[in-house]
Amino acid sequence: MSLNNLCKIIFFFIITISLSLHTSYSQPPSSDCNSIFLLYNHTNGYFIPPINSANQSYRFESTVTIFNFGPDELKSWRIFVGFHNNQLLVSATNAVLVDGSKLPAFVGNGTVLAGFPETDLKSGIETAGDWSQMGVEIKLVGTQFGVVPPDVPMPVTIYLANDGYNCPTPTKQENHTMHSCCTKDANYRSNFTGEDQFAARQDGDLIIMYDVIRSYENNYWSQVSISNHNALGRLDNWKLSWEWMREEFIFAMKGAYPHKVDVSDCFYGSQGQHYQGMDFSLALNCQRRPTIVDLPPTRANDTILGRIPFCCRNGTILPLEMDPSKSTSVFQMNVFKMPPDLNRTEFFPPQNWKINGTLNPDYQCGPPVRVSPSKFPDSGGLPTESTAIASWQVVCNITQAKEESPKCCVSFSSFFNESAVPCNTCACGCNKSPSQTCSATEPALLVRPDSLLIPFENRTVETLEWADLKRRTVPNPLPCSDNCGVSINWHLLSDYRGGWTARITLFNWGEVAYADWFAAVQLDKAVPGLEGVYSLNGTTLPGSNNTIFLRGLTDSNYLSAEMDGTKPWKDPRLPGKQQSVISFTTKRTPDIQVAKGDGFPTKVFFNGEECALPSILPVSTGVNLRAATTSFLGLSLLTLLAFLLLLMQ
Repeated sequence: MSLNNLCKIIFFFIITISLSLHTSYSQPPSSDCNSIFLLYNHTNGYFIPPINSANQSYRFESTVTIFNFGPDELKSWRIFVGFHNNQLLVSATNAVLVDGSKLPAFVGNGTVLAGFPETDLKSGIETAGDWSQMGVEIKLVGTQFGVVPPDVPMPVTIYLANDGYNCPTPTKQENHTMHSCCTKDANYRSNFTGEDQFAARQDGDLIIMYDVIRSYENNYWSQVSISNHNALGRLDNWKLSWEWMREEFIFAMKGAYPHKVDVSDCFYGSQGQHYQGMDFSLALNCQRRPTIVDLPPTRANDTILGRIPFCCRNGTILPLEMDPSKSTSVFQMNVFKMPPDLNRTEFFPPQNWKINGTLNPDYQCGPPVRVSPSKFPDSGGLPTESTAIASWQVVCNITQAKEESPKCCVSFSSFFNESAVPCNTCACGCNKSPSQTCSATEPALLVRPDSLLIPFENRTVETLEWADLKRRTVPNPLPCSDNCGVSINWHLLSDYRGGWTARITLFNWGEVAYADWFAAVQLDKAVPGLEGVYSLNGTTLPGSNNTIFLRGLTDSNYLSAEMDGTKPWKDPRLPGKQQSVISFTTKRTPDIQVAKGDGFPTKVFFNGEECALPSILPVSTGVNLRAATTSFLGLSLLTLLAFLLLLMQ
């Protein structure tokens, strides 16, 4: 055996013994890793009930160890553990899940862990080899399925998830240990700047800042700001939640309010024991995971709850391009701390942030990262700035879980086909056990275009008559509805020499109206030829050459809710509706084939939510497209001539 291999064996033996005894490290072990060392060690596992021969569950226990053997401090460490046995992680010490999930959480597709409460690992140089500051041990306990002890459910891989590091394939030892040495990428530009080496602020779809603005011995005031950085993102009636990790509680708020005012956890918990003289009836929330909501505009000037810039808009956050003054929400809260954190400089931001809204995209938020203190303009108008005591940034990005259905859908129609392609069956989801009265798998039936104006449940007769007229086979049972609260029809209106037109119509089938709505239409080849949008505000999305951004005209940017017909006792309900014709020129897109697909969107968004598109496009029914176009133009000329003759009478 070579001396090098012998040293490695001794090195791992020392680490294992040191960790198992939970002692502080007095001297560093020898190692040929001069950067970030990662170690995964499976320590225990055994059978747990219930008995299930097809998918038996077992407890697993393991440790993840990270050591900084490099010359520089490792800021905001993150490590990926490639679980793949449908693991349920029940507990983790010294770390939280980066995706904000609360434990227990399924991690069977792998997960990223981030440090908490200590987020950084110092180098041996700046600590004189103090292992307690150079390394961290994460103890994992969870449930795995299918790997029968003494076999070991090892992860596929481990690697450092921080930018700027390269990690080789881990080296495996026996059947329960793997390790890797991650080195800095020489071509990577450092993510940290400034004299104090704070992390550089990152960009994302939604940025949440947690700023401590006033601090006292046992409490502090923080300001939370939520800023929209995505041109197609928005939030309506936002709900923000997080998890307190050090028994903190909210005493007072301005600009927002807890969804549930609940101090029972303080009365019966350690907070009530410590703050025995406090009147907890004045406190707002003692939940470990509170949910915060915005205030209505009527509270904006409230002397107790309001008077915070950018507060009190019913939880509406719009894109920056749409209205910069409505692209941010801000609130402040008074947070009380618990021992041993009772000093003015001890702060631990909450973890596991979540934010969502109604008919909005889903967001996945990372852990709070310490950044340089935020600066705020003087509230009195003086040319000065105030600085936060401490600041953390939470980056949230739009994501959509695979199992979630869209919340809006699109139908297609055209001048060259008498039938419209409606929204897909169950486009926005169906009951898990739909009744026998409809089929969740049959494709939607083609309909007469004007049938799209009628609620799905009221157009069965028209749909069957149209299918009979066109001699189409009708399945039994009939397809289920799309179940979408908002639908959008894209109608190809004309295709003539030198240009073409389309008409977009938005329908609101729900009970709630949409103020300040917006939509976006992605046309892969057509947008450079955009000429005009006539009944809506429409522009090319900044930074894009294939997307049209649409919203209502000034003072009419309101998509009404569904309402009763003229004769409610017999007429179907009517959807809220907005529409506009959109014209294009082919001078800048000479090769576009409008009727063959280039005139139909490839993606459509409503209020930031991507809508479900039909699975087919309208096709020519055999009528010559040029003849159809000529007929359209001829009809337009005849209409114009008749109008002129009428004026001359």
